[in-house]
Amino acid sequence: MRFAVMLTLATRSSALRSMALRAAATTSAGAQKRVLVPIADGSEEIETSCITDTLVRAGAEVTVASVEATTTCTMSRGLKIVADALVTDVSGDDWDLVALPGGMPGAERLRDSDALDAILRKQDARQAPLAAVCASPAVILKSKGMLRSQATCYPAPPFVEALGDIADGDVVRDGHITTSRGPGTSLKFALDLVDQLYGPEKAEELRAQMLVD
Repeated sequence: MRFAVMLTLATRSSALRSMALRAAATTSAGAQKRVLVPIADGSEEIETSCITDTLVRAGAEVTVASVEATTTCTMSRGLKIVADALVTDVSGDDWDLVALPGGMPGAERLRDSDALDAILRKQDARQAPLAAVCASPAVILKSKGMLRSQATCYPAPPFVEALGDIADGDVVRDGHITTSRGPGTSLKFALDLVDQLYGPEKAEELRAQMLVD
């Protein structure tokens, strides 16, 4: 029997919020970064949580936004996550980073969202940081012509074939685009994004705090 667990990212625990405020206080004034994490029914929950949690710890203002008609998304393993907003509500905003979790059919639902498509194309045109993990590099970024050279994805035949040429490494940066392989590489992926937004010292600080080898 599977139990649906409600995880409300819009009202994260007071401990996590306090940690985020302390982290933000250590950065220079006005340095807080704005990050968008789009989700859908069928998105991967480990990847979503790793991206969100780690970037909040770094001091980022993270918005989890649903491409569905409601803010509540049923993730790939049955976990229910309540997003902060709908993607349509934030479509006019600018972001320091847009990070796409994988999961199926979540990646396909993200790919097919017109509102998210406009956000991704704007981000890409600005050469602003854009990241994807698991199925999303192949299903979303490759299908939209946003991968130029080096990238990785979840090593399943449909995604590998779609990507065409898989780069070595759990996390691969190519210009403003970062890709990663899956749930097991999500913390490394998230810490790499922290490195890009806040620098290597902050990434190493969080790596030590979170006991990441």
